[in-house]
Amino acid sequence: MDWNVIAQYLPQYEKAAWLTLRLGVIGILWSIGIGLVCAVLQYDRVPVLRRIVGAYIQLSRNTPLLVQLFFIYYGLPKVGIKTNAEICGIAGLAFLGGSYMAEAFRSGLEAIEPIQTESAYSLGMSRLQTLRYVILPQAVSTSMPAFMANVIFLLKETSVFSAVSLMDLMFTAKDLIGLYYKTPECLFLLVVFYLIILLPVSLLGSWLERRVRYAGFGS
Repeated sequence: MDWNVIAQYLPQYEKAAWLTLRLGVIGILWSIGIGLVCAVLQYDRVPVLRRIVGAYIQLSRNTPLLVQLFFIYYGLPKVGIKTNAEICGIAGLAFLGGSYMAEAFRSGLEAIEPIQTESAYSLGMSRLQTLRYVILPQAVSTSMPAFMANVIFLLKETSVFSAVSLMDLMFTAKDLIGLYYKTPECLFLLVVFYLIILLPVSLLGSWLERRVRYAGFGS
């Protein structure tokens, strides 16, 4: 292991890590919004929209992110929809993550006993108020473990962004290995930087899970 080489490559990995983290966070935020909307539509059992959401979830979960990125980056321009590599990465991550988040939130929503909804209505709450103040807080608490697992999963999925020429961590590692054949040093830095990104997220997830437990949820 040549530590001088590691010190030399460090700035390139740092730049790649910030790009990976930025695109990952934006994609995850979009996936949370998509997942929440889809979960509510399924929970409310809106006939047509529920079928559309179900089809989207099956399509998204059963196709690899790499294939989705290729379709967005190389396929959509054929029909006049042009994107750059960063937008492609964010869109692909949001498309994939939205389905996983939807299932996580849906499981949380369906864990709520119907009597709670009925009780809220009996107190004069509207449907929107019931969803906002009664259902969603408990659903978020219940789905927190699955939610955090999805966040970590999506951050790791950013490793395929290199397929559309994004200078992320994986692209940087492969590029440097191909140019200088310093495989151990490049792979060591790759592992270290992914740990720097993912370990705090994992610890934060554990802390959040403990914080949101209450009453009959968790232990």
